[in-house]
Amino acid sequence: MSSPIDKYLQAFGQTMLMVGVSSVIAISCGLLLAIVLTVTGPKGLYARPLFYKGLSVLVNIFRAIPFIILLVALLPVTRTIVGTTLGTWAAVVPLSVNLIPFFARIAQVSLNDVDHGLIEAARAMGCKRWHIVRHVLLPEALPGIIGGMTVCVIAIVNASAMAGAVGAGGLGDLAIRYGYERYETRVMFEVIVILVALVSVLQFAGEWLARRANHKH
Repeated sequence: MSSPIDKYLQAFGQTMLMVGVSSVIAISCGLLLAIVLTVTGPKGLYARPLFYKGLSVLVNIFRAIPFIILLVALLPVTRTIVGTTLGTWAAVVPLSVNLIPFFARIAQVSLNDVDHGLIEAARAMGCKRWHIVRHVLLPEALPGIIGGMTVCVIAIVNASAMAGAVGAGGLGDLAIRYGYERYETRVMFEVIVILVALVSVLQFAGEWLARRANHKH
C-alpha cells in the first residue's frame, strides 16, 4: 500500500507531465498560428484578408468552447491518437487543443504591438519578409510572448485539475477522490496549497524571464 507521500508525489508527477507536454504543444502550435495570423492580416507582410478572416473565425470558435465540453467532444480524436480516453496522456490532447488558440491570440497581440516603423525600416534596408519575422517581429515581441506563455501554462495547470475529475489523474483527481468522494477535506486543502505554490512559482519564473528578455532587448 502506498504511503500518503507517495500518492501526493504520484499525483504531482502526473500533473507536471500533463502540464509539461501540453504546454510545449500549445505554445509551439499557438506561436506558429499567431505568426500566420499576424503576417496574413490586413497590414501584414503577406496580407491575405480572406485567409486571415477564415483562420480568425476558426480560432474564435475553438476559444469559445468550454474546456469540459471540448474534452468530451474530442474523445474520438483522443482515442485515435493515444489509444484510450482515460489517463494522463489522454488528457494531453484536449488540454493542448484548448490552449493553442488561447495562446495564439495572446502572442498575436504582442506581435501586432511591434512598432510598424521598425518593420518599414527593415523593408527599406532590403530585408526579406521572413527575415523581418525572424529578426524584428519575434525579438521585439519576445517579452510579451513570454508573459503570454506564463498565462498559458498557468491556465493549463488549472485545466489539468479539471481533467483529473474525469479520469486523467493528477492533483485534481486526488482532490476529487479524497476530498469530495471520501470527505477527507484535509487532502483537498493540501492539494489547493500545492496548486497555489505551483502557480506562484510559475508566475515568478515567467515574470523573471520576461524582465530578462526586456533588458536584453
